[in-house]
Amino acid sequence: MNKLEAARAQISEIDREMALLFERRMRAVRLVAEHKMEYGLPILDAAREQELLEQCAAYIEDGTVREYYVQLLKAELSLSRDYQRRLSQGLRVAYSGVEGAFAHISAGRIFPGAARVSHKDFRSAYDAVVSGACDCAVLPIENSYNGEVGEVLDLLFFGSLHVNGVYELGITQNLIGLPGTDPAQIRQVLSHPQALGQCQGYLHDHGWAAVEFANTALAAEHVAKLGDKSVAAIASEETAALYGLEVLEANINASRQNTTRFAVLSRAENTALGKQMGDHFILVFTSRNEAGSLATALDILGNRYGFNMRALRSRPVKELLWEYYFYLEAEGDIHSEKGRAMLRDMEPYCDRLKIVGTFSRNCTL
Repeated sequence: MNKLEAARAQISEIDREMALLFERRMRAVRLVAEHKMEYGLPILDAAREQELLEQCAAYIEDGTVREYYVQLLKAELSLSRDYQRRLSQGLRVAYSGVEGAFAHISAGRIFPGAARVSHKDFRSAYDAVVSGACDCAVLPIENSYNGEVGEVLDLLFFGSLHVNGVYELGITQNLIGLPGTDPAQIRQVLSHPQALGQCQGYLHDHGWAAVEFANTALAAEHVAKLGDKSVAAIASEETAALYGLEVLEANINASRQNTTRFAVLSRAENTALGKQMGDHFILVFTSRNEAGSLATALDILGNRYGFNMRALRSRPVKELLWEYYFYLEAEGDIHSEKGRAMLRDMEPYCDRLKIVGTFSRNCTL
């Protein structure tokens, strides 16, 4: 056997070993996909992929070979994502609204390839996960211009689902209407109350009547069916294309930093160890009706245990007159020993205290 034949034989043997290792790796990828589907986690985990690239590249001493190995590993990670997408095609994701709504767009970006299931309102989408009809739900919790989505926060407080991810979707609102519409013809503009609020100044300047709809996509659908150029809608460019409408004027929202945060909710709580668990958490609680209870509870969280609070909101408990619950977001690992100790110390000052979920830093969609 000459040198060439010996090298080719060696390559064939290495390829056989690599094939077996690849098959073994993909079996592990299947387990990862199953975990993500159970907890409503997205396929892409950019931080984990970067960690793998840096970790595995360090195994190669030859600098030139290392460059090629990184390319091979990137291709392998891409195949891993594709395989997970194929496995997750049976995933059913609930959202509120119709096709083209921002929640529909957000769900598609978080779970590409999954079946997105439309529901008439937030509660219906939430209940679909509770009943098992859907695997997870993608619901808005806050808009940077119009504030929190109170109905969804109430579901988090009273319901049983867990938040396992929070994602930011940049919102660009557009005036859309029938093709060929002259803005001078418009008399009414339809959209979701949040969208109307984001464009209030623009609507006021034009003297148009604002009409509330359940969501932006339903408003666009109504305009398309109505066929009346005096009626327009506010929605995304994707929604306009979906219903055969035209963007009459783009980016009409008052704030150019308009972002909506969407939460992924599932029946299972992601309490896995390590980075999967996330570095932020959400608590909901009621404080005891005693002087200083709320201040003491917050002092325990921030000063005694050093958790950095990022948001605190109060919401009325509708069943009890003049009673309120609090929605809190903070940085840190709530399932660590320090987190558990903090919860124990907070409990005497709270009538109710619940971990809604944990998530990594907001990801931009």
